[in-house]
Amino acid sequence: MVIESKIPKEAEIPPTDFVIVGGTGDLALRKIFPALFHRFLDGQIPDSCALIAAARHTLPKDEFLAQLRPFCEEVITQANESDWQAFGERVQILAFDVKSGEGASEIEAACLATAAIPRVFYFAISPTLFADACQTLERTGLKTEQTRLVVEKPMGHDLKSAEALDDSILEVFEERQIYRIDHYLGKETVQNLMALRFANSLFESLWSNAHIDHVQISVAEDVGVGSRASYYDDFGALRDMVQNHLLQLLCLVAMEPPSKFVADQVRDEKLRVLRALKPITRENFDRSVKLGQYTKGSIEANPVSSYVDEVGHGSGTETFAALRCEISNWRWSGVPFYLRTGKRLAGRASEIVITFKRPPHNIFQDGPGSSEVMEPNRLVIRLQPNEGLKLSMTSKEPGPGGMRLFPASLNLSFNETFKTRLPEAYERLLMDVARGNQTLFMRSDEVEAAWAFIDPIVNEAKRRKPEKYAAGTWGPVSSFELMAEHGHRWIEPEVHG
Repeated sequence: MVIESKIPKEAEIPPTDFVIVGGTGDLALRKIFPALFHRFLDGQIPDSCALIAAARHTLPKDEFLAQLRPFCEEVITQANESDWQAFGERVQILAFDVKSGEGASEIEAACLATAAIPRVFYFAISPTLFADACQTLERTGLKTEQTRLVVEKPMGHDLKSAEALDDSILEVFEERQIYRIDHYLGKETVQNLMALRFANSLFESLWSNAHIDHVQISVAEDVGVGSRASYYDDFGALRDMVQNHLLQLLCLVAMEPPSKFVADQVRDEKLRVLRALKPITRENFDRSVKLGQYTKGSIEANPVSSYVDEVGHGSGTETFAALRCEISNWRWSGVPFYLRTGKRLAGRASEIVITFKRPPHNIFQDGPGSSEVMEPNRLVIRLQPNEGLKLSMTSKEPGPGGMRLFPASLNLSFNETFKTRLPEAYERLLMDVARGNQTLFMRSDEVEAAWAFIDPIVNEAKRRKPEKYAAGTWGPVSSFELMAEHGHRWIEPEVHG
């Protein structure tokens, strides 16, 4: 079945100013402006919206658009060249110094005249500049009651720095104005997870330790650290990926149903999950955490360098982390949550795998072609590269050969089911910011609770050397032993779209 997916006219956002601070940088070019262009093409951004790239060092508009175009090319080929020209005319590039405030008057003049219009400032700059930038927005009058601030990770490098960063932002902005973005939460499948759970009694009635054996969350990358070598060597996989992306996904799987699908009620339930995580300390670290660092290897038959060669020096930073987490509450007591992430793995894929418990008794074990142990039912939630859902079950093999059983799957691929292009995560999240919807954004207490869980793990990890694994594999041997010790195994992700 193919569904014609169209964005309804009523989804058009209200008039909004978008000011991208650091607007000529890498994040703005790769993610933010392409997202705005795609929403412009679909008619979600009305003519009354201002699109401003504010940067300390500007460049001519034609040069900016030439740098931006490769990240929009796929969609441009399906649209008219005039659409690209129209979008380019809407974009303004203005000089702005976040410390001195120089250029603030030009930004004010470029924004819509009324203070009632939402004004979105997206900080595509280093977090070290957040405090100065916030003070500058207030001092120059650019901040209004309708101003909304979007900030990217890293939100600190530990609990203490995260609290200090939040304090510096909250000196100027109220919590209702702050949008801490995690692009994983904008993925269609992640949002569908909440619909799957809370709109279908079929699944929610099974969503507990009574029926679920364990949960796996994998975020695998086949790339190395590249241009992020300096940043990554300071952070590592635990702080770069587990503290935010993986823990947020865990929260959405494990949270209790909120009474309403509104921002603070959803975030309250996620916070309860984070606070219920069983601490990983020195005493249980070796049973709960496995770390790795990639050596040279090959990916798709292409040789790749080791991590230490990429960063240019010896390093004890982990490029892979696998954790066995437990949640201390009635719903999840006894159900392990396995988290896994790494660089230079065998493929790029992000999946959540819910493994259900086997039937208490196999009545088919003596049948032809049957075995004593049947594969359990699994619900696979694919986040990338091909967003979708897959439910595996046991079925009868067709034919007159008796009760022969075989594994079968119900598969929903969003790319195959929906005829038109699905919006990317940044597109959805930017439109939510314009509408004032904070549901898919983190609150300060969530960020701090995540750091409170991760900090002891990071501190203990510094006392150990990560195990080596060859690039192009699924990580160190110890990560498989972590599962095998409890009678489990990693489900290999689907890496092809």
